[in-house]
Amino acid sequence: MVRVSSHAILERRRAADRYDSISWFHVMLAAAASSSAVASGMRLPIPVLAKTARMRMQMLPSVPSPLSPPRSSAYSAAAGDTDRKPWLLVGLGNPGKLYQGTRHNVGFEMIDVIAEAEGISLSSMRFKAMFGKGCICDVPVMLAKPTTFMNASGESVGPLVSYFNIPLNQVLLMYDDLDLPFAKLRLLPKGGHGGHNGMRSVINHLKGSRDFPRLRIGIGRPPGKMDPASFVLRPFNRKEREELDFAFQRGLEAVKILMLEGLNKSATFVNSSQSQLLNS
Repeated sequence: MVRVSSHAILERRRAADRYDSISWFHVMLAAAASSSAVASGMRLPIPVLAKTARMRMQMLPSVPSPLSPPRSSAYSAAAGDTDRKPWLLVGLGNPGKLYQGTRHNVGFEMIDVIAEAEGISLSSMRFKAMFGKGCICDVPVMLAKPTTFMNASGESVGPLVSYFNIPLNQVLLMYDDLDLPFAKLRLLPKGGHGGHNGMRSVINHLKGSRDFPRLRIGIGRPPGKMDPASFVLRPFNRKEREELDFAFQRGLEAVKILMLEGLNKSATFVNSSQSQLLNS
């Protein structure tokens, strides 16, 4: 048996210090492998020793260091930043068959169009709202239809925003607007309630904040001297339904642009096209 000199061991330990990924144990293996060279007076270069040790380490199973950051999961790789907050998309309306298909419920219908297109189920109830989770263009979203009746919508929206800690600039409200021509859309980053009782309730339950985006869906003004409260509960005729369905598809496209490119691009898509239609 050939004895390895202390000088040779010291040199190999220095090699281990320079290549911190190589354990001292494996350097000793390399020293034993080169013991015949040491006995004959031959001096191996440090890189050669390090390479020998690395080759031996490659034969062992890889064990992650406890100090190393965890590897990204398939979900986090697809979603990007795992800390990213989802969007909350809320359609306002009244629950029950009596109000289905009426002008005041176009916010509900817009959510239904999005849910169907993106395969998101609204089968659960959370904070007095029909609720579902999913993704739009790989962006996490939550869809909600408050069942509190329109004038108390904030009783649902406020707790949803608070519980899920959603930034207000990622809370999109969708609702009917008497002041927009029928089937026209308008996307804004913030604003007041404009006399809309549902929006008034939401703002009140968000501590008075108006700094959240909204997609307004035009239902037009009531004819003649009809009471607006009665007009918003009227159903649509066939021609109006066709126009409205087309508007919902534009709204769906606007939401996709919002997810992919942000509010400004989405607002430009919605508002500029609406201006062109209005001026034509």
